[in-house]
Amino acid sequence: MTRRSLRARLAVAAALSIALALLVAALALVALFERHVERRMGTELVSQLNQLAATLQIDSDGQLTVQPKPSDPRFHRPLSGLYWQIDDASAGAAGTGLLRSRSLWDTSIQSPTDRLEPGAVHAHTLPGPGGQKLLVRERSILLGARNSTRTLRLLAAMDRGELTRSRDAFAADMLPYLSIIALVLGLATWVQIRAGLAPLESMRLGINAIRAGREQRLADGFPDEVMPLVTEVNALLTAREQAVERARAWTADLAHGLKTPLSALAADAELLRVQGNPALAADLEQLAESMRRRVDRELVRARVRSGAETHQASADVIDALRRLINTLQRTPDGERLRWKLDAPTVAKAALMPDDLFELLGNLLENAAKWARGQVDICVEADEDVLIRIADDGPGVAADQRDRLCERGLRLDQRKEGSGLGLAIARDVVDACGGGLHFRRADAGGLEVCTRLPAANPTDEQDACIASGPVI
Repeated sequence: MTRRSLRARLAVAAALSIALALLVAALALVALFERHVERRMGTELVSQLNQLAATLQIDSDGQLTVQPKPSDPRFHRPLSGLYWQIDDASAGAAGTGLLRSRSLWDTSIQSPTDRLEPGAVHAHTLPGPGGQKLLVRERSILLGARNSTRTLRLLAAMDRGELTRSRDAFAADMLPYLSIIALVLGLATWVQIRAGLAPLESMRLGINAIRAGREQRLADGFPDEVMPLVTEVNALLTAREQAVERARAWTADLAHGLKTPLSALAADAELLRVQGNPALAADLEQLAESMRRRVDRELVRARVRSGAETHQASADVIDALRRLINTLQRTPDGERLRWKLDAPTVAKAALMPDDLFELLGNLLENAAKWARGQVDICVEADEDVLIRIADDGPGVAADQRDRLCERGLRLDQRKEGSGLGLAIARDVVDACGGGLHFRRADAGGLEVCTRLPAANPTDEQDACIASGPVI
């Protein structure tokens, strides 16, 4: 997947969304847990205050005592994190620790100076011994003795570090579960992306089937969100077919309209020859032939570039080669040559038969024109059909081979021709998705290598015979 991939973009967006959602959820859960633990600690401190108030007494000498003392062992261990303290607010002794737990050791809690109504409970966060930060609950009580009343502040405190440690432990315990949730959400996102993009993949396969000629239109069984695109693609295919048909009809009309003038031109050339003007007659015949070849080429171009479903077509390469060789052997150029064909028993190309004959005919005519004594043809059929046609003629310079398919090009003027044969062959090969290139033949001439798509390849296609029959 690349940065332009829709699947990658959706995956990245989903990953960021999942990460952000889990982060917010984790922070919220930790905050809720912290508040819950803090409430529980506050409830425990209030319970300690109530217990402390219930055990607070004034003896006969007017001294305050706590009997029995709170039973929690943490009150007896120095700096344990759990503390109590009693201040005499009526005497202005707040923060002096009139009575305090052993856990405070030699320090006291500096109680706040807020107004505290009797029976009310206030919550504070105050500094404590050893640099601790304390959660404090305080209340005020009135205690009477010998017709006198004293106002006392009772404080119960707990190290807030307990809350922090509980919160951190909860976060650590929650992390594996968050990881499992992230994994599940990631898998769900992957499934969702695949399911969401499946219609696009179906469209791709459908368009590929159309291009391969197996289908005419995209089917209608797509989701509603994709159907507008499917409708536009089908409309585009219809418009393209109509444009192609108009172009083919126009080309056919043009070719048909030129047939009569060309026939008349050929008749005039023959008349001039009879009248004793052979030079002018030959020029007119050459001009008429050149025009006829150009018309034929345009007809081939109109057919092979018309969007015809070449992958549905099937043409027998071996049969076409044999028939063309038999025909060429009856021509002046072909009858003087030795033709050698090495080929498998079956080789079918994904071309219309007319297009295959046009392609091979031009290539074989070119080889017959330049060969001195022999033309070698080898066919190999596998995933593609490879046809090699080599002659023993003068060949073509390496720096000129790339120009062989230029329209109207004739590198050697010693032979007659229009320079269109190889250009037509290139048009046919390009239209069917094949390949055409040239190289030096073993015999010194030109070897033309043509690769054509195979039509419905089967296991019945045999390997290329090492030495085929000589025709």
